[in-house]
Amino acid sequence: MNKTNFSVLLVDDDRDVLESYAHLMAISGLTAKSIDDPTTAIQHIHADWAGVVLLDMYMPQMHGMELLEQIKAVDAGIPVIIITGHGDIPMAVSAVKLGACEFIEKPINPPSLLTQVKQHLDMRRGYIEQKQSVYKKIHKSLLGNSAQIEQIRQHVAQYALLNSHVIIWGEVASGRHSIAQLLHDMKQPEIEKLDVRLELGDDFELMSERLDTGFNGSLIISGLELLGEEKQRQLVQQLLLVERNCGRQISLISIFETDPEQLVAQQKLVPELFYLINQGCIKVPALRQRPDDIAPLFHYFLKQSCRKLSKILPKVDSAYLSILRAHQWHGNIRELRNVAELYAIGIVKLTGKIVCIAKKRWVPPLMRQ
Repeated sequence: MNKTNFSVLLVDDDRDVLESYAHLMAISGLTAKSIDDPTTAIQHIHADWAGVVLLDMYMPQMHGMELLEQIKAVDAGIPVIIITGHGDIPMAVSAVKLGACEFIEKPINPPSLLTQVKQHLDMRRGYIEQKQSVYKKIHKSLLGNSAQIEQIRQHVAQYALLNSHVIIWGEVASGRHSIAQLLHDMKQPEIEKLDVRLELGDDFELMSERLDTGFNGSLIISGLELLGEEKQRQLVQQLLLVERNCGRQISLISIFETDPEQLVAQQKLVPELFYLINQGCIKVPALRQRPDDIAPLFHYFLKQSCRKLSKILPKVDSAYLSILRAHQWHGNIRELRNVAELYAIGIVKLTGKIVCIAKKRWVPPLMRQ
């Protein structure tokens, strides 16, 4: 995780104002960083920064609204307090819609400002602590060294702390269901879980009945595009009804094999349903698109198989790992697991074959029938 040694970022083109704010923060025991060029402000924050931004609205180099959008693109949860001497109701409404947590007109009331800063700072710190705790657990569950799997870990850590609907899509056996299960487990272990696989023949009517009779938890569902338009619209109405009922919370984790936006374009997915469930999205790349994950996953599955079969863990030659890395893996993680299981019982070996590999006369065992 990235670290930043200040908890309040002050952004204003007026140096005198910045000095006043910095002094106010200092006497209150808060560390602050002053930025008089808003075009550089975004360089000083990151998604795991446990701090608050104080932002002026009118600056010659960049309008505060533009910088607010950039900050929210880094992490929508970063608290931003807007301070302006030329505020009006439409501007305040626009700022709040973009994600500002407070909108304050000058002259400011120092005690009131400090109270607001500390309140939002405490909430932000609590959120980041939770996120980092969840991230540590996720890191142990989602194996791999690729940039893609690291990004997925970050997404799961973020969505696990929110009661939002999430879309997970990617090729079959790429790890979609495992990520959905992990996301559910990272939310709250005690909440209900319902796993519905429409493509395997699970009954939509039974699921719909559960939603109508007080289900409260996370619903993992795959194959939504197989439902007819009428049933998709029925699901939209049920989810909207739950949103209006403050006593219940349902987090829908939807799994697709292809990009759901394409399904909307193909009229296989009702737009209203897509926009409702697309509050977060995780794209799971195929295994061949993240070769840095192949060796860690292979070793993990190999250890699992050897432990299960009470066998000694065999040595894996680097040349064989290179072959695995170059393979296309059309069966994704499921295919890799099968190869590891075969290796554990001695079906796949490279002993004495390295020279043949160099001469390109040897057919890799995983390609044999």
